[in-house]
Amino acid sequence: MKQGIFEITENSALTENVLKMTLSGDVSEIKKSGQFINISIEGLFLRRPISVYDKTDKTVTVIYKVVGEGTERMSKMKPGDKLDVLTGLGNGFDTSLSGDKPVVIGGGVGVPPMYLLAKELKSEGKQVTAILGFNRESEIFAREEFEKICDKVIITTVDGSCGVKGFVTDALGFDYTYTYCCGPEAMLKAVYNKTVTSGQYSFEERMGCGFGACMGCSCKTKYGNKRICKDGPVLVKEEIIW
Repeated sequence: MKQGIFEITENSALTENVLKMTLSGDVSEIKKSGQFINISIEGLFLRRPISVYDKTDKTVTVIYKVVGEGTERMSKMKPGDKLDVLTGLGNGFDTSLSGDKPVVIGGGVGVPPMYLLAKELKSEGKQVTAILGFNRESEIFAREEFEKICDKVIITTVDGSCGVKGFVTDALGFDYTYTYCCGPEAMLKAVYNKTVTSGQYSFEERMGCGFGACMGCSCKTKYGNKRICKDGPVLVKEEIIW
């Protein structure tokens, strides 16, 4: 974990309430996909944890949804504004277990961390399929970016306005060797029950400190209690207790 001051270089809308923010600063502690950063918002006590969408040697990009006061304030920030950010948080995904045909599954704001993961898997020579789930066509984001790096991208919408009608589990009718998944807990559980392979699941959870000190995001697993912020947010299928 590392604390630093980052400068906003981009903060643009992708949909009505989803934005992409790029921050310039020391990203050396971001080692792998599935990790997150924790952003301090002036006047608010708790930082805002947001998963990493992409990174370069000098920048980190996040995609976030406006859901409360913190993200509402973030949405109004401009290039040149500076933020206090903790980087290198969470355990991230392990790509060594994926086999040669992994599937990455993201639902809503669970889509962003799957992008950097897909890039890592492709760089290792894997055949990557992405399933991206949304409620309706107007909420879809990052589709073209995924299509540039994945062998196949399947879009699902609950209302059927684009792609496969239904949920991400309705698009799982093909062969795959491993499952990576991030999204609401109900979606994670549905994928867990539908898939026959092992996999890794990134959980969304309210966090206090974001680095394991406060124990506020602890959960039970088959191997004892774990902190979502530090021991997670990624858990392997075989340890999850619903």
